[in-house]
Amino acid sequence: MIIKTHPTFKFALIFSAFFLRGFLFSQNNVLELLPGSEKIIYDEKSKKHRLIGSVNFIYQGNTMYCDSAHYQEKEKIVHAYGSVQIRKNDINLFCDSMYYNGSQKYAKLWGHVRVRDQEYKITSDSMDYDAKNSKAIYRNKGQVESIISDEKITSKVGYFFPKTGSFFFSQKVAYRKKDLTMTTDTLQFSYEKQTVYFFGPTKVINDSITIFCKNGWYHVNKNEATLYNKAEIIQKTNIIRGDTIYYNKPRQIFKGTGNVFIKDLKQNLIFLGNKGFANDSLHTAHLSGKAVAVKLQEKDTVYVFADSLILKKDSLNQLEVIFAHAKVQIFQNKLEAISDSAEYRPKIKLLKLRSNPIVWSENAELKGEKMDITLNDSIIEKIEISGKTSALMELDSGKFYNQLSGREMIAWLKNNELIHVDLLGNAWTILYPEEEENKDSLISKKRMGLNRIFASKLKVYLDSGEVTGITYYDKPDGIFFPMDQIKPEEQFIKNFVWNAALRPKNSFVFSD
Repeated sequence: MIIKTHPTFKFALIFSAFFLRGFLFSQNNVLELLPGSEKIIYDEKSKKHRLIGSVNFIYQGNTMYCDSAHYQEKEKIVHAYGSVQIRKNDINLFCDSMYYNGSQKYAKLWGHVRVRDQEYKITSDSMDYDAKNSKAIYRNKGQVESIISDEKITSKVGYFFPKTGSFFFSQKVAYRKKDLTMTTDTLQFSYEKQTVYFFGPTKVINDSITIFCKNGWYHVNKNEATLYNKAEIIQKTNIIRGDTIYYNKPRQIFKGTGNVFIKDLKQNLIFLGNKGFANDSLHTAHLSGKAVAVKLQEKDTVYVFADSLILKKDSLNQLEVIFAHAKVQIFQNKLEAISDSAEYRPKIKLLKLRSNPIVWSENAELKGEKMDITLNDSIIEKIEISGKTSALMELDSGKFYNQLSGREMIAWLKNNELIHVDLLGNAWTILYPEEEENKDSLISKKRMGLNRIFASKLKVYLDSGEVTGITYYDKPDGIFFPMDQIKPEEQFIKNFVWNAALRPKNSFVFSD
């Protein structure tokens, strides 16, 4: 997922070959002048040899060409000027001038520095090589590019450690090859481990994938990576973020820890948690630790909180079902719900709540053993409730409750407000109808009494928790009690419990 083609950094081989083969580090300390050199002058006072005009010589195992040179035999120092070329096997080095101290094993090269072999070329304005510490450096912009492909890396500063197989690039580092681009502040490449390390803000673009992080590492051969500090992976259908992200492409595994964020762009779903794990080959994902699922829509947003979330995908890795486990809480505009478990199927827009769920809508509380909730554009259309069903509507600040119960119940909502309820089987209602009184042009409402109804099936219409109408499908058994004649045993349906203390309060603030 992260890097489509291996960034082999073969330019590492240039420096390994160049310096480890003996460049500027041979035991032969005699300068051998080659045929074709035009003139050599020796200054007895300064003990310097001056070579001018088509200078060709071998020193410490390296063949050198230049327009002129100074050689201090005792100090083992060589100064070369003008069209400098150094050749060793298939390695060639070019520059405008060079200083080399054979005793200190230290070299400096200036002006249009170029190092090349049969595959790669390195260019810079200047370069230093410290053979004692096995370190080569350029400090004023450098570029490494392939002669046989479009692979290229540029940076302001580059450090090369041939003996340890480590390479550092810093300040405006950019790596490019075909459709792969990598930019960062600092990049380290361990040649023996075939591992790239990033330090500082890093961006990787490869085909349809974009990666951001503050630091991390990538194993070239294994195609695996760990990204740290505000890590982000952007794909065609997903965005993944986390404090730490581990990704293994061959095994199709993702692991995230700390503020894990996953966004399904196709389903417009967001998942949050302290930990996240996904296996695309098995089409599953798991989030735990204050897990949250967020369904984004233009009209409304649904939040689902749980101890853990499990995501199942189809063979095309399209989200098929979400399972929420333990301490499930659901929030939507004007609606809250709790349950021990939940299941959401985005393709058919169905949310299932199990293990004695409760739903609150404005002043209404709905309960049952299980619920199936149908959504349209993230808005709840209906709730099908079965097993010990009830719908309670608080009236007059808890003094009275309109109550509905039945073997099965279908609650219909509009803008998340209860508008009517179908009771199927053993329908039982306790209602407190009200009437308007007009005194001196002032309209007030007054409770008329308690109306208890038994029926096999009925439909109740509501507005703000108040009953506006009832449709009977058979002859009901009903009785009415005036307010001053209500019997205590008639006040509540069986197993009446008002659960206001369990109603969750959403303090969650979401920012995409």
